[in-house]
Amino acid sequence: MEKKLINQNAEPFFSIIMEGLQGEVDGPHFWDAVAEDAVFEFRYNFPGFTNKIEGRGAYMDWFSGYSNVLHSADHLGVYKVQRPENVIILEYEVHGIVPSTGKFYDNRFCSIITIHDRKIVHWRDYMDSLAVMLSSTKD
Repeated sequence: MEKKLINQNAEPFFSIIMEGLQGEVDGPHFWDAVAEDAVFEFRYNFPGFTNKIEGRGAYMDWFSGYSNVLHSADHLGVYKVQRPENVIILEYEVHGIVPSTGKFYDNRFCSIITIHDRKIVHWRDYMDSLAVMLSSTKD
């Protein structure tokens, strides 16, 4: 893994993902498990947020600006599908604070992850968009 600043705000996210992918990917940290040419798709729409990020470096760059401060992640569900490639479906929740509003951030995710040669090569993400809207708007 190249030495880039790892945003500590998202560490509970990284940890729960690696827990869910245990035995399926190599490396101690999330970024070690992501292939250089991985594709990340986000099935939610917010102004200014892209629906697709291509490449590990581009996703790392995006995460370097992640501003929510997560303090925990839980309720992990792991579902494995064997096809020509290895597909892992993770359900999980993250909890934290949105610094710009001071509001609590509690969100649920479903991430569909394709593994090839023990690396994440494709990621499709679904989440509770209302949770983001409620936590990121000022009263």
